[in-house]
Amino acid sequence: MPSTSSAPGKVYLFGEHAVVYGEPAIPCAIERRARVTVTERDDDRLRVSASDLTLDGFTVEYGGVDRRPDVDVPTPLIEAAMGYVDAALAEARDAADRPSAGFDVEIESDIPLGAGLGSSAAVAVAGIDAATRELGCDLDPGEVAERAYAVERTVQDGQASRADTFCSAMGGAVRVEGADCETIDAPALPFVVGYDGASHDTGELVAGVRALREEYSFASDTVAAIGDLVRRGEAALADEDVAELGRLMDFDHGLLCALGVSARSLDEMVWAAREAGALGAKLTGAGGGGCIVALDPDDGTETALSLTPACAETFRAELAREGVRVE
Repeated sequence: MPSTSSAPGKVYLFGEHAVVYGEPAIPCAIERRARVTVTERDDDRLRVSASDLTLDGFTVEYGGVDRRPDVDVPTPLIEAAMGYVDAALAEARDAADRPSAGFDVEIESDIPLGAGLGSSAAVAVAGIDAATRELGCDLDPGEVAERAYAVERTVQDGQASRADTFCSAMGGAVRVEGADCETIDAPALPFVVGYDGASHDTGELVAGVRALREEYSFASDTVAAIGDLVRRGEAALADEDVAELGRLMDFDHGLLCALGVSARSLDEMVWAAREAGALGAKLTGAGGGGCIVALDPDDGTETALSLTPACAETFRAELAREGVRVE
């Protein structure tokens, strides 16, 4: 029988990019999920079908657990997606001590790929959970999170943080600072997400910030300022002070702009949300295109974003209290 697991995407309240350098971050899981179904094969081949990760989807099949797919992949983004799948299955084989296991894998996701909502982390988390269970090895969410982090480190050349994968595995709001990860209490925040329809390469954006930080001392100071802001945000979250959270989100967006990771489309959506009455708005994720997140209990931000040329899609996102789960 096949095994199916799902894991949620996420938005960042605060802390993306700075978290790579040991500063704290607060991501929140949202009810947009990736679902991965894994069926063990009787050979060592791997077949991956991903119907929703791109506009047209893709299916690849290849032999041997250490070989790359013999397929003309049209974009680096899809190549990266396969990298996450391959690395996740390698972690599952290692956990179950089944180095030659082959799999049929089907991925369904309502998280846009490369948009800053944690698609790769959700696929890695759900993939590891489903594949290990298919091989008769049950991992707790913390173990899944740690192995999914190893996946992201592999694919992103060692530049990943634990934030995305821990949040996807555990659900709710989490605080991550270096290797210290914990779940934290959070109210039902009024998230509104705007998506420009674009995708980005997270590793490339992280590398760009690293280069900037090495060249300019003020970039290092900006990263540290984001860490200070996160600590203020933690206190506001504990007090359920949504207005203060919004103000701090506005500050955070400005600091991320200073690090060069925003884009015209993201800035347009952020300003449309603010002018429509959002309590705060910022890019979420690596930047360079993709998504913004705003706090607005009313419908003003959704309406404004739907009328903003830079915005391809907007939706309200509920906090996902549950992380990885069996489907």
